[in-house]
Amino acid sequence: MKVNFRQVIALTAVTALALTGCGGNKGGGAETGSDGRPKVIVDMWAGGDKDIAAIKQQVEIAQTALPDIEIELRTAPWGDFFTKLTTNMGTGNMACVTGMNSGKLSDFKEGFVELTEADLTTAGLSASDLAPGATEILSDSGTMYGVPFDMATMLVYYNIDMIKATGAPEPRNGWTFADFEATAKAATSGDKQGFAVGMGDFQWQALPIARAGMQPVTAEGRLDIANPTFVEAATWYAGLVTDQEVALPVASASDAGWGEEQYSNGNAAMAVDGTWNAVSYLGNDAGFEVGMVNLPKGPSGNSLGLVLGSGYGVAKTCQNKEAALKVMGALLSKEAQDHIASSGRSYPARTESQPLYFTSIDEQYRERVKSAYEAAFTHVEGQHVSPNWSKVNAYIQPELVSVYTGAKPMSDVLQSAQQQFQQ
Repeated sequence: MKVNFRQVIALTAVTALALTGCGGNKGGGAETGSDGRPKVIVDMWAGGDKDIAAIKQQVEIAQTALPDIEIELRTAPWGDFFTKLTTNMGTGNMACVTGMNSGKLSDFKEGFVELTEADLTTAGLSASDLAPGATEILSDSGTMYGVPFDMATMLVYYNIDMIKATGAPEPRNGWTFADFEATAKAATSGDKQGFAVGMGDFQWQALPIARAGMQPVTAEGRLDIANPTFVEAATWYAGLVTDQEVALPVASASDAGWGEEQYSNGNAAMAVDGTWNAVSYLGNDAGFEVGMVNLPKGPSGNSLGLVLGSGYGVAKTCQNKEAALKVMGALLSKEAQDHIASSGRSYPARTESQPLYFTSIDEQYRERVKSAYEAAFTHVEGQHVSPNWSKVNAYIQPELVSVYTGAKPMSDVLQSAQQQFQQ
């Protein structure tokens, strides 16, 4: 089963305590634990049993590295986590170390301290430890609010069996949009489509961003989704359904994972999805052989992609910032990152740990995945978000159903979003 980025890239917590202030003390936790040691609360969203085991191991690694600090871990499901975080931020009860996702940062950045080089040094970290682009994952307008534990970007996944059966040109890393169109057209045959359009914000925006060579938000955080260059690219994307007829319209707004499901069920030759689903696609239930490549090159000659991910930040209200920084650093240490990588749970942000991720993949697929990742992460930049970005996406997603049927121009939807949510 394919999962949403916001659900999957998260690593999870081990206990099931509610995300309220530690012991009712304001500032995210008591300054000392029951045995007199400084105590630091860590809040993170939770997934399934495997994620729980993974995060438990990371916390154990951090606790071993910091015997003089007591670390307490709390969790809640993804949706509940951010609901409770809103409450905790408003009451000054954020946990000293709090998990954060790149797509959510703009909504919660006011609750986190702005991290400096001195803070990273206290944490035992350095920006040079991280892969290129990773420092942008939890940054906003050039200010860093957290340090990522993993990183992700978007790929084009393709059905090798369908490509061979139709004689369509096989996608290759470094390909162009002309190559993409040629493959999509040739692979469209009978009731099978060459491509499956997306509904999720990352899934539908990835190709327009690559084609336009720009994001729909400026680096300064200003909504720019009605920029003519982006509108043209997004209109082209919708035209894959309405004009080129290489993709089907989406059945309803409730089909949030339309493109991913059409691909994984063997109904479409290609789809766009994140690196977080690479391994699960390799073992798809339909039984077809999976290929993966970077996004096509735009007119600039580059394949612009977003670097996404999750990590940890330190709450402004934390009463023991130094201890919190040390805990954050221990959770992101080489040992902790090596564990993330070797388990195959996610692609680590620390450069020296990344090779271990590929060793966790079945040898027959290893080079295929590695090559796609290397190409996809070559030209990435952190996601730009505006203050109302979550509202923009919530508005656009259901409108895409009408866009893909041709009932409403993509340009009208983007212009309306610009007018409603610009600040």
